[in-house]
Amino acid sequence: MIDRSVLRDDPEKIRQMLADRGIEDVDVDKLLEIDEEWRELKAEGDSLRHERNEISDRIGELKQEGDEEAAQEAIERSQELKEEIERVENQADELSETLNERLMEIPQVPDESVPVGEDESDNVEERRWGFDDLRDLPSEVTPHYELGEDLDIIDEQRAAKTTGSGFYFLKGDGARLEHALIQFMMDIHREQGYTDLFPPIPIRSTSMEGTGQLPKFAHDAYRIGADENEPYDDDDLWLCPTAEVPVTNMYADDILLDDDLPLKHQAYTPNFRREAGEHGTETRGIVRVHQFNKVELVNFVKPENSWDRLEGLVSEAEEVLKRLGLPYRVLDLCTGDLTFASAKTYDVEVWAPGDDMPDGPDTGGRWLEVSSASNFKAFQARRIGLRYRPERHESAEYLHTLNASGTAVGRVMVAILEYYQNEDGTVTVPKPLRPYMGGQEVIEGHEPVGEAAVGKGRKE
Repeated sequence: MIDRSVLRDDPEKIRQMLADRGIEDVDVDKLLEIDEEWRELKAEGDSLRHERNEISDRIGELKQEGDEEAAQEAIERSQELKEEIERVENQADELSETLNERLMEIPQVPDESVPVGEDESDNVEERRWGFDDLRDLPSEVTPHYELGEDLDIIDEQRAAKTTGSGFYFLKGDGARLEHALIQFMMDIHREQGYTDLFPPIPIRSTSMEGTGQLPKFAHDAYRIGADENEPYDDDDLWLCPTAEVPVTNMYADDILLDDDLPLKHQAYTPNFRREAGEHGTETRGIVRVHQFNKVELVNFVKPENSWDRLEGLVSEAEEVLKRLGLPYRVLDLCTGDLTFASAKTYDVEVWAPGDDMPDGPDTGGRWLEVSSASNFKAFQARRIGLRYRPERHESAEYLHTLNASGTAVGRVMVAILEYYQNEDGTVTVPKPLRPYMGGQEVIEGHEPVGEAAVGKGRKE
């Protein structure tokens, strides 16, 4: 959450931030009113405690002087003050809780370098890679969802039977390619100094709050074993929407030491979100689905190092696409497209040539986001109570957290199926992936099974 002092000392900064992000449902004046009342109660409580301490000292003196009547009056006044202090402190605690709840709904203040804009159309392209030497593509590239069906490596229909829309089976070489990509990515990030983690998939509500998924985005997450119409509580569990949540929260309420930093963790997890597309081809294939695999990179650093680390984090995610030879671009997200907790975000978008989209490149096709590299500064650390101590004798302070996908496996697979597609409908396996697929060089597909498959590649 934002620091209370920022709200108190510079409310106009918060108002401007909310305007830049396009947020209209936050009453800054009400927040200031609550904060002022809370501070008045704290001051009143301090004054009452001071008076009670003085009376306590006086009681002993009166007893020594033999003035029992005055001592008894002082004792009664001390008891009255105790009750008043309890009343004031309870009111202050209630206000503090109310203020914290409201502050939890205020997003991060974007860095001054973030371009101001309303939505993704105002994002700024920083650079492109790989378009100077494109491979020869088929005269007409088949979209991955049609190719996956032709090769019988992606099966959405059978997944709809078992689970519903927005899910899919990977079969044969499709499943092998997915596993290969996961191991390939993790090997790259180990080279970059990352420690492997395999976190739990169910996550408590407090953890979701800690990284900013709750309370704002409860509708995007899958809740386990609870009535979705009821308010969540600390005992609720949610399916992991991104490994950022468990990996960041594993250090909740910890104090790390200077020697511990920087910490670089990577974690592969399946992820679950209600984000199926609404229009056209977004509802087909494996681009926008409810379950997907991802390798996540999470960094914990000292505040003075977080901006350099953000640039390094983007490069570490880009390395996956460079080694695979997949063309991509990097965007600097505008204020209206930033995530709730981010102070600055770079998106890495791979080029997939199978579907022409209005916002695609001049070469046709479309962009697929495969990584968002974000600096959260102290926003998440403050929410989860994560600090570090520069020196053992110094006070602890909040550190900075960052994360990026390294990368989204399914969307990289889409890019491979479309970019490495051949005229005969097969797919060339990128050279760096071949050792992970037993030396296989080409995905030729499989003969489908069942009566419904007759005429779709299976003979009578």
